[in-house]
Amino acid sequence: MDQLYILSERLVKNVSMQYQRYLAKNIDWSEHLIGIRGSRGVGKTTMMLQHIRHNKWSSQVALYVSLDHMWFASHSILELVEYHYTHGGKYLFLDEIHRYRNWMQELKNISDYYPDMYVVFTGSSLLQIDNAIADLSRRCISYMMQGLSFREYLLFSNLVQWESFPLEQILNEHTSIAVRLNSELHVLPYFAQYLREGYYPFYWANKTTYQARLQHVISTIIDVDIPQAKPIEFETLYKAKQLLSALAGLVPYTLNISDLCKTIGITRNQLLRLLNLLERSSLIRKLYAEQSGIQSLGKPKKILFENTNLMYALSPSTDSGTIRETYFCNQLSLTHTLAMPNKGDIVVDNQFLFEVGGHGKGYKQIKGITNSWVVADDIETGFGNKIPLWLFGMMY
Repeated sequence: MDQLYILSERLVKNVSMQYQRYLAKNIDWSEHLIGIRGSRGVGKTTMMLQHIRHNKWSSQVALYVSLDHMWFASHSILELVEYHYTHGGKYLFLDEIHRYRNWMQELKNISDYYPDMYVVFTGSSLLQIDNAIADLSRRCISYMMQGLSFREYLLFSNLVQWESFPLEQILNEHTSIAVRLNSELHVLPYFAQYLREGYYPFYWANKTTYQARLQHVISTIIDVDIPQAKPIEFETLYKAKQLLSALAGLVPYTLNISDLCKTIGITRNQLLRLLNLLERSSLIRKLYAEQSGIQSLGKPKKILFENTNLMYALSPSTDSGTIRETYFCNQLSLTHTLAMPNKGDIVVDNQFLFEVGGHGKGYKQIKGITNSWVVADDIETGFGNKIPLWLFGMMY
């Protein structure tokens, strides 16, 4: 037990306070049970440690533990809570909670039996966390952490500190915003770099090994997280890796079930199951037709990767159009709903239509459609209904 307190003190003491993720200021830390979801490597652990250090809590008051520690092989979370509570503890931060077998039931017990204990837990295996948090909804406040926005990437790179802008403000004021921001920093060279690397904060730990670490993250999700959450055969996991490699060269991929089944060598039901697992693991994104009703019962119309860094890690060559659409959807998905329209590339909140392309992209595909915009790459500033692609990275 003492070792857990020693490790907590050490980690809190050594965590950098230079920059904090966007979510830190959005969380209502006064809630008694908080769940933080997010893909591997997006910074959940660091955010919790920073919160402890910011409040200057000792480990006797606020204890951080990772559930993959060997102590939990022969002890329970409830044992830890009882000891921590009876020795003056008030806050408990549980990391990687999906590594612990009976975590959901024990969190319910903590909520019932220790009502004045504050518990924050994180999970990287979205497959398990999503269903469990729904079951805990009466007790738990849930948050989703995404990887670095382009705005955060510039901040973490010690370049500029810019405020964020909601979508409506970007649509209405994009020219003046872009002119002001580019007067402080010409963003395009950094934007090209961000698309390749930097979505995951561990980029700054060792830039030279970033791609290798990201490939390891992908393999861990497929080989460890998915089997932990769902009974699945080894051969199916191998097919999942084949599917990702195939999609890396094809997306934005308007889904043809038959062709993709032949390419991978699986049945239709197996393919749809794999696509669902990969999306829930934050590796890909499925886009459905606009106003398609209950999405989970329908076939997706297009497949994208969750972020552009994954694409570069999986394929030596990527299509520029693929990269643009993937980035655009990634940056808007945190607070908006996305769908595939009949005309144009992406419809947002069933209200705003966007055509995404290079610097010379015109209005032909969306001509005469109200609430429509061209999103253009390789331009610093736009005019009228033509908006720079990079600017959508300022939303969080």
